[in-house]
Amino acid sequence: MSIFKQKIGQDYQTVAEIKVLLEDVEAERAADPDRDLRYELARAIEHVNRFALLDPEESRTFVEELANFEKVDSQTAIKIADLKPQSRDELRSVYAHERYALDGTELDDILDVVARYL
Repeated sequence: MSIFKQKIGQDYQTVAEIKVLLEDVEAERAADPDRDLRYELARAIEHVNRFALLDPEESRTFVEELANFEKVDSQTAIKIADLKPQSRDELRSVYAHERYALDGTELDDILDVVARYL
């Protein structure tokens, strides 16, 4: 089974972790330059190369630190780690679909963690 058809799992991963997986795809393509990448895969590789600024271990530590907050589940922690919001408004947009809102102190505490990883 080629890597293009393999289901890796259903756990959430950061952009930095996905970059590592897509590097394997790029290496496979480098070995066979006549092989074209599907448009979506090429755009995904371009995206992770542009936006994955942390290494995978550091991004996972970042997510775990965010997940320690009461109102930050693992999926939201990954969104925050990938987006790295720098203001209350940016952070509120991550929570726009939730049924609850964070107060100013909670927002500031999360933004303090984000600031350490910028």
